[in-house]
Amino acid sequence: MAGLDDIDLTDLDRFANGFPHELFTRLRHERPVWFHAPTVHTPGGEGFWVLTRHADITAVANHAAAFSSHTGGGRAGGGTLIEDLPSGFAAGVLLNMMDDPRHRHIRRLAAPALSPRTLHELEDELRARTAAILDDVLARGRCDFLVDVAAELPLQAIAKLLGVPQADRHQLFGWANATLDYDDRDLGAQSDKAAAAGAAMFEYGGRLLAEKRRAPAADMLSAIAHGTVPGEGGSPAVMTELEQQMFFNLLVFAGSETTRNSIAVGVLALIERPAQWTRLQRERALLPSAVEEMLRWASSTPYNRRTATRDRTIGDAAIKAGDKLTLWWASANRDEALFAEPFRFDIARTPNPHLAFGIGSHFCLGATLARLEIRVVLDALLDRCAGIALDGPLEWTRSNKHSGVRHMPVRLTAR
Repeated sequence: MAGLDDIDLTDLDRFANGFPHELFTRLRHERPVWFHAPTVHTPGGEGFWVLTRHADITAVANHAAAFSSHTGGGRAGGGTLIEDLPSGFAAGVLLNMMDDPRHRHIRRLAAPALSPRTLHELEDELRARTAAILDDVLARGRCDFLVDVAAELPLQAIAKLLGVPQADRHQLFGWANATLDYDDRDLGAQSDKAAAAGAAMFEYGGRLLAEKRRAPAADMLSAIAHGTVPGEGGSPAVMTELEQQMFFNLLVFAGSETTRNSIAVGVLALIERPAQWTRLQRERALLPSAVEEMLRWASSTPYNRRTATRDRTIGDAAIKAGDKLTLWWASANRDEALFAEPFRFDIARTPNPHLAFGIGSHFCLGATLARLEIRVVLDALLDRCAGIALDGPLEWTRSNKHSGVRHMPVRLTAR
């Protein structure tokens, strides 16, 4: 379509200063189901569909049989990234790149560790950890909010839940950053730094899983190492070692990266709107709606891909079996059809049907944990800080898959 040719969603420089909402507003209005032709930046030289409206995205995400998280249409690969990942190594093995019924069975193994009851029992410990984190940064008066606060509680929490020694959490943080960030590479490419980090995490996870198999403990990784799911013929069998390893990697990434960015970008929104910060200090009953607005505003996972398993029609677009479709959650979360004044940050917004955690069978397994962590950090900040201000330039990640910041220098004033 004339006028859209200059939009290249595989050029990561477009995302180097945050999510390019202006491009997606244009797509929602002009071509909500748009075929993105391949460019020099597009992995595999293959185009894909771009869905930008809440209603279309919800419909596709809720129809897992027609739109697979694994593969479809005779593809050798697939997955939830724009680029095809090999089936049997990533696609079809990672939980988020797997279809039911195996996807459902594996989720059930992990669900008890992330249930509301289990996390309610963990809340006092999370509050104590947050108090210690803030005591340290308030004593200094300045910090990198992303590294020292927003990332720190999720790291400590996921280490505890997985059964990772707390002393190793920053090592995992460094490996996850190097693997997920595209500061030195483009889509479909690998850098020496990312490859080394991925290999180191794989080796670490393998050693930790072997330990859990020998001596299980009361943690999620032990449940994964020993739990059974229906195997061939329906008989119970433990997950393959590769599935266990990929599960470990996924939980490290998802348990630390997305929540820290929702906290950081959400707090940035409050820094830029001091009246809302003051109101939230005065009206703590608004904390739940403030957390939901932070999630909508940050939209830390901008998109996920699906693959059509059969021919379908969406709007006036004819989708063929095997076509790639990208579901842009971040665009859905600014859809004018669902959200009044979508570019206004409002701690009292209700209803707030955001898709920050996705929707359907792949709704985020850790949503309850993420909400709890955001609420605990925000509550503690409101209690302990009279104010927060930026203390230098914000540095965004260069990625179309993970919206967030690398560094966020701030000054904090204790109450």
